[in-house]
Amino acid sequence: MTIQQRWMLAGVALATGVVIHFLSPILAPFMVSLVLAYLADPVADRLEKMGMSRSLSVTVVFLALFMAGLLMLLVLIPALFHQVKTVVQLLPVWEAWVRNNLVPELLLYIDVDPEWFDLSVVVRQLATEWQQTGGIIADLSRKVTSSGLAIAGFVVNLFLVPVVTFYLLRDWDKMMLHLRLMMPLNMESEVVSLSKECDEVLGAFLKGQLMVMLALGVIYGAGLWLIGLQFAMLIGLLAGLASIIPYMGFFVGFATAIIVALFQFDQYWALLAVTAVFTVGQMLEGYVLTPWLVGDKIGLHPVAVIFALMAGGQLFGFIGMLIALPLAAIIMVLLRHLHRNYKASDLYHAGEPGEMPEE
Repeated sequence: MTIQQRWMLAGVALATGVVIHFLSPILAPFMVSLVLAYLADPVADRLEKMGMSRSLSVTVVFLALFMAGLLMLLVLIPALFHQVKTVVQLLPVWEAWVRNNLVPELLLYIDVDPEWFDLSVVVRQLATEWQQTGGIIADLSRKVTSSGLAIAGFVVNLFLVPVVTFYLLRDWDKMMLHLRLMMPLNMESEVVSLSKECDEVLGAFLKGQLMVMLALGVIYGAGLWLIGLQFAMLIGLLAGLASIIPYMGFFVGFATAIIVALFQFDQYWALLAVTAVFTVGQMLEGYVLTPWLVGDKIGLHPVAVIFALMAGGQLFGFIGMLIALPLAAIIMVLLRHLHRNYKASDLYHAGEPGEMPEE
């Protein structure tokens, strides 16, 4: 790579960061569409290999994505909203149970100020926030005039996502080809090799891991629903989302389900049933889902996932969280490449007698 090419790449990276920083308020639908197109492109390519045209295969995949999104809007989101509302209504009851039953038992063994366990302020704050949210939703039609611009922006973004996703998905292969043709000739082979490594890591998380998260959310939610646990769907969703960090979904979902089971049933069989559901889910993840959907691809370390999500959210908000994992994957691949070059360089082998050993 020449000096001019290095300056060019640095300039492109800087310009990209500046654009994301200043245009982040309008980039959300485009970034969501980009992620959806990236995830759906392998399915469209597979349909093409089965004999479909690109337009037909993209249409089939797009309709599947559209129906899944419509199902979430019409069925899942109202159900989740209802469960969250029920949780908020039960918070005072749970807080009273903790104050009257659990706290006295704890104070027998630890000498601390009982005020440390006073959760009433937190409960009241959560209830107030929920009432404000419910009021906003209930009065939305009344406030259309005063917040018409914001609502119009939301509606535009809502319709932009499927439109942009369709066109990105239809022209995905062409765009990738054009990007490859723009590469300087002396860098093309190296960039293609690095791109394949990045795609492996991205595939392990944005394709494989997201499907594992969805499957675990369904497994945990369905299992808890079968044993009659309240908020089964909400706990399944929480466990599935937390599963983006390996094992985090199991611990978060299991702890939440155990607490709910204690309040709802107050019997040992319920604890055993919850343990069985999460044990089955963990076994399916370890022996079926992860080997099948993720395979032996090298993914991101859990600490890297946590840091990337927090750093992306801190720097660029919601857009930063969307691009955090792809950027972390690319940076990790570049660091591996840099490490390989360093191990083969004179800097690493300086002062060694004889020839440098091959890797």
